[in-house]
Amino acid sequence: MDVKLAELTMQERYKIIVGLIVPRPIAWVSTVNAAGINNCAPYSFFNAFSEEPPLCVLGFGRRPDDLTKHSLNNILETGEFVVNLVDEATANAMHLSSENIPENESEFTLAGLTPAPATLVRHPRIKEAVAGFECKVWKSIEVSHERVLVIGEMLLAFAREGVIDPQNKRISDAAYHPIGRLYANRYCTTRERFTLPGDLPI
Repeated sequence: MDVKLAELTMQERYKIIVGLIVPRPIAWVSTVNAAGINNCAPYSFFNAFSEEPPLCVLGFGRRPDDLTKHSLNNILETGEFVVNLVDEATANAMHLSSENIPENESEFTLAGLTPAPATLVRHPRIKEAVAGFECKVWKSIEVSHERVLVIGEMLLAFAREGVIDPQNKRISDAAYHPIGRLYANRYCTTRERFTLPGDLPI
């Protein structure tokens, strides 16, 4: 079956893209607005694509009411944000925080999460998150009315004890159990991992 994406509606394209490009990592973005309300929300149009400089990209759509997402507003106003990563232990809280709520309410409260001070940026980390990155905006690109890309420079990585080996900087499979986004309210674990032959540097 061949499907020409240009001939589909935006919603049809979305369903094919997010259904086939799986699993996707989840950026659990935390920010604070000008009124001091802490905000967090998950985004799975997300990935890292450079280590020099260390860059990640986030794709922001619009809210159901066609307004700009609160996270994006806060990022563009301050030039900073935090990407928290999601593991099995925080999956339910992450899912709860995806609800669209008024700007004067906090997803931290809704999901029972704790804001924690960041080191290099003004926005809070999610204390319960297994790991993450403090970031500053490297570039933002308005692709269309429906989509804005934010490229962030990752300034600092943080993780629970035992996740990053302090000597060789490798990540512990035993300590890090991330989840991936599939589509709709479907997610997956990475419990079954395997090794292929060959001697790769990483």
